[in-house]
Amino acid sequence: MLHTFAIYLDNKPGGLNRVASLVRRRAFNIESLTVGHTETAGVSRMTVVVDTDDYGARRLEAHLYKIVPVRRVENITAAPSIARDLALIKVAATGDARTQVMQLVDVYRARVIDVSPESLVIETTGAEDKIDSLLEVLRPYGVIEMVRTGRVAMARGTGPIERVAPRNTAPAAVGGDVSGGSV
Repeated sequence: MLHTFAIYLDNKPGGLNRVASLVRRRAFNIESLTVGHTETAGVSRMTVVVDTDDYGARRLEAHLYKIVPVRRVENITAAPSIARDLALIKVAATGDARTQVMQLVDVYRARVIDVSPESLVIETTGAEDKIDSLLEVLRPYGVIEMVRTGRVAMARGTGPIERVAPRNTAPAAVGGDVSGGSV
């Protein structure tokens, strides 16, 4: 099962490496990993998707709290959430094919963001299956290049995520600010 974690950490050199190394050392496969700034200066947010069972997810969360720059970890897998990917797709498109590709782009609510004599670059956001579907309908025209972000996800609503503490682990005793206060 895929588990999605939102990890808040200090924006310092080596933070991403420490998290990725921990996940690797614990033999979890990272399906997706995205990192960016948050609304709080000096704090980054990683969205990490790993393939594991519930026990492995609890274990991973407990280990993540042991990493010094990590401030907070949220497993948003079961929470009502919004998840999106971003993709840029360069498609060969000349003549009539260009018109057909542009019609497909409209159907998928994507956008053409660059036009050259032989190609179009399409930007699309949405669920992974929507992007996969668009990619499949564009393949016959000739996909030249594609780049995708990983999943970014956010819990719905304004309240905190209801979290269950991992078994036999007290994150507050491990160190770091895990009180759920300001990040």
